[in-house]
Amino acid sequence: MDPTISVSKGCFVYKNGATRAGKKASSKRKRATGATSSLLGKEVIGQPFYDAYVQTWSQMNEHINRLQQQSYARTLGQLVEFVVGQGQIQDEILPTAALLTGINQPDHLSQFDTFTQRLHAQKAARVCVLQSRDCPTLKAAIEAMVFSLIEGEQDPEDEEEDVTDRDRKRLRRSHCTIKQLNSWYTNNFQAEEERKRQLVVILPDFECFSGNVLQDFILILSAHCGTLPFVLVLGVATAMSAVHSTLPYHVSSKIRLRVFQTQPAPTGLNELLDKVLLSPMYSFHLSGKAFKFLTHIFLYYDFSIHGFIQGFKYCLMEHYFAGNAYALCTDYSKALNRIKLLTHDDMETIRRLPSFRPYVEQINDCKRIIAVLTDDDYLKKKLPQLLRDCLLHFLLFRGTLEFFTELVGDLPRCPLGKLLRELYVNCLNRPITASPEYKECWQMLSFLSKEEFVAKVNKSLARTEHFLVEEIAPLELGEGCISVLRPQLQSVRQLLDDVVMGTLEMMPAMSTDESRPAPSLTQVASRQELKAQLLQRSQEERHQQVPTTEFARSVQKVLEHIETHLVRGHLRALSEAPPLHELFVFSDISTVRRNIIGAPRAALHTALNNPHFYMQCKCCELREQTQLMGTLPDLSVVYKLHLECGRMINLFDWLQAFRSVLHASEDPDGEVAQEQIDPQIQARFTRAVAELQFLGYIKMSKRKTDHATRLTW
Repeated sequence: MDPTISVSKGCFVYKNGATRAGKKASSKRKRATGATSSLLGKEVIGQPFYDAYVQTWSQMNEHINRLQQQSYARTLGQLVEFVVGQGQIQDEILPTAALLTGINQPDHLSQFDTFTQRLHAQKAARVCVLQSRDCPTLKAAIEAMVFSLIEGEQDPEDEEEDVTDRDRKRLRRSHCTIKQLNSWYTNNFQAEEERKRQLVVILPDFECFSGNVLQDFILILSAHCGTLPFVLVLGVATAMSAVHSTLPYHVSSKIRLRVFQTQPAPTGLNELLDKVLLSPMYSFHLSGKAFKFLTHIFLYYDFSIHGFIQGFKYCLMEHYFAGNAYALCTDYSKALNRIKLLTHDDMETIRRLPSFRPYVEQINDCKRIIAVLTDDDYLKKKLPQLLRDCLLHFLLFRGTLEFFTELVGDLPRCPLGKLLRELYVNCLNRPITASPEYKECWQMLSFLSKEEFVAKVNKSLARTEHFLVEEIAPLELGEGCISVLRPQLQSVRQLLDDVVMGTLEMMPAMSTDESRPAPSLTQVASRQELKAQLLQRSQEERHQQVPTTEFARSVQKVLEHIETHLVRGHLRALSEAPPLHELFVFSDISTVRRNIIGAPRAALHTALNNPHFYMQCKCCELREQTQLMGTLPDLSVVYKLHLECGRMINLFDWLQAFRSVLHASEDPDGEVAQEQIDPQIQARFTRAVAELQFLGYIKMSKRKTDHATRLTW
């Protein structure tokens, strides 16, 4: 018999020399948690696409964390200075900091973690974070605060110094009082003045606390400020009006409040997109629709930057997990090395890409067409040039997008968008020059004065030049991109000099096409046809008429050069991108929508109506959706029976139907009298009905005690 198996219930202890959790145990625990193994098998981890995914995401994640730390630095630095500056103040007014974090509170918990780490690094305070879910009453709030301050996680310096304190018994929750906290603080920090630290209490979700609990809690802290250096930090998600409405005068008069403002969530998202996700240093790109889908979830649902990052990570994972051919979505030199690892199936994946067919159709030689379609080695020789064209195209697209954003981003009403992400979506989704918004922007630019037009174009050129030097030049294909884009920018500068020298003197207007005879208006069948021809002629004359001043002609030449060489040349839609661009762009928006935006009601219906869909057990397998079997879970049987009822459900009839289904599976020919109800079946039915009520499908009727009301249809 196994030594741990016993007739009676018990707890088996194996003494293996383990001691109380200390520094060594914590370090081992940290090492154990850090070295987590992947859930995927070795056959997946060893594939090239997995290596490409891990490398790309690790680089992006590190870049994102570094950017977020920089955005936190200014506000948290001011907050740390506020806490440290309270060391010399000893009165009964509680120093309080209100940190306006924004409406999405889970996103800002990382800010409070960084704030805690900074205080521990400076040995300035002991920090306690109190969540509203842990403080339903005043007693629970005080106990949680005292326990966290005394027994909470210490910084590394304290762990080395307080070795002897590990062997003492841990403090019980019932002993967590202000008196106990005062005694602990006096013994540990009051004796040595240089080790004196603040006691920082952080409430990250201020609006979720009960008003009465919060008021009494603040009054208690302020009453002990003379002996215990408390500092209160409030995480306010809405506005300062929430603080004023929650705290009456007799409470607000006991605090010394200072307000700190964090970066708004949309501003943080724009910074994240411009500097990381749209950075030219990464080969992976989102299509316009996928990019717009993720930003719409952020703007119209949750304002969660963390949720946006996770959605982007899911798109990245879906892109690379499509096969080893997508491992070419990386730096050019790494992609060249991975071409050798491609198998025949990977080459077939490349041939099935939608943009591969136009590439084959433009080849004039039949032998080359056959070689591209059948010979893997021949196609591998062509891949380096194709990959280089794709990477260079996206670099030129990104550099030109900087110029275009500065040029049209601040026009009145912003027809094409104000931000870089909006123009990115518009340029990728469709040919931008064919849109009416583009024509409106070009018309506004032609109406600008000389000073405004010259200043705007110069500013666009300066921004693009700075982007080329800072972002594109360090890249592997940066020189190739700069060699293409810089001469075009230089041509714009030369044409801009003509605008500066242009005068406003009137010149004779001339048509651009004088040789073409005007259409005759004599042969018309009706007035409507005459009206249509007159309107068409007026539009043609307006478009073909040359500007009447030298300045206007110079402006028109600059705009035509920008449109021809920059906009049409580099800001092409995804449908006009080079061959094999699908290897670098993720556009499967249906998969993202299905997996990111859940449908809980549909999932619940599927789980209850057909449990085999999720459980994959043979006893729940149904021939048709409406079939009822006693082997199904009780909740599923009750749910399928309630679908057959109307608005009011008789509980006794429901129980009889439930019992008949169970007995039909056991004895199809047997019949049981209605008055003989097995208590076990009745208990199972009661439990299933309670679960169905918990899910929100029914509620008990107050008009009829033996009936339930159906809530869904």
